[in-house]
Amino acid sequence: MTGYIVPAILILATALALHKKEDAYGLLVTGAADGLKLLLSIIPTLVILLTAVTMLRSSGGIEHLSRWLSPVFRLFSIPPETAMLVLIRPFSGSAALAVGAELMATYGVDSQIGRTAAVMLGSTETTFYTVSVYFGAAGIQRTRYTIPAALIADLTGFVMSSLTVRLLFP
Repeated sequence: MTGYIVPAILILATALALHKKEDAYGLLVTGAADGLKLLLSIIPTLVILLTAVTMLRSSGGIEHLSRWLSPVFRLFSIPPETAMLVLIRPFSGSAALAVGAELMATYGVDSQIGRTAAVMLGSTETTFYTVSVYFGAAGIQRTRYTIPAALIADLTGFVMSSLTVRLLFP
């Protein structure tokens, strides 16, 4: 059923353009060209961001940081085993998904850690990726309070994920 969504959108867009007596093909080509321009403006930021995440993960920097921050995680009642997920999630969704899958494979999907990881993945955002893509696309260079506010929202999501799992699955 979901395989019909894109063709349905194309048919609907073409029908609307024809109804307005506009060149449907020309509009699609113009939209595609605009999309490619946007992609070209975003690619350098994405390459740098993904390279930095890969370097941190490969060098072991994330593991050292998670061991060092373990007492802080306990203070917020977040399982220390999820520290790597908490640290990587604001940077990369795919890396966070891999860490979450690792946690679930290690501890089990029905364990407190596995459930906490799953809820964390669903209730937080890849903050730096999202800000770099959207602000880069809009040409905004100064994010002002966006990053601190988004990181506070992520922290709230992490803490509430842990709390929710502990309350619903004692």
